[in-house]
Amino acid sequence: MQTMTSRWTDDRMDDLKHQVDDFGRRMDAGFAGLREELREHRRDVDARFDKVDERFDKVDERFNRTQEMIIGLHANITRVSVTLLAVTFGLILTKLV
Repeated sequence: MQTMTSRWTDDRMDDLKHQVDDFGRRMDAGFAGLREELREHRRDVDARFDKVDERFDKVDERFNRTQEMIIGLHANITRVSVTLLAVTFGLILTKLV
C-alpha cells in the first residue's frame, strides 16, 4: 500500500510550492493594506487628541486667569477687612478715652 506522500510527483510538489508562495504573497498584501488602514486611523486619533489637547489648554488658561482673579479678590477682601477692623478699634478706643 502506498502512502499519500509517495504518490506526490515533483510537478505536484512544485504546484503546491507555488500555491503556498502565492498564498503568502496575498497574505502579505492583505497585511500591508491593514497596516495602511491602521496608520490612517492612528492619524485620525492623533488629530482628535490634538484637538482635545488644545481644548484642555484653553480650559487651563481660563482656570489660571480665574485663579488669579480669585487671589486678587481675596487680597482685596482682606485689605478691606483689616481696614474695617482698624477703623472699628479706632472708634472704640476714641470712645473709651
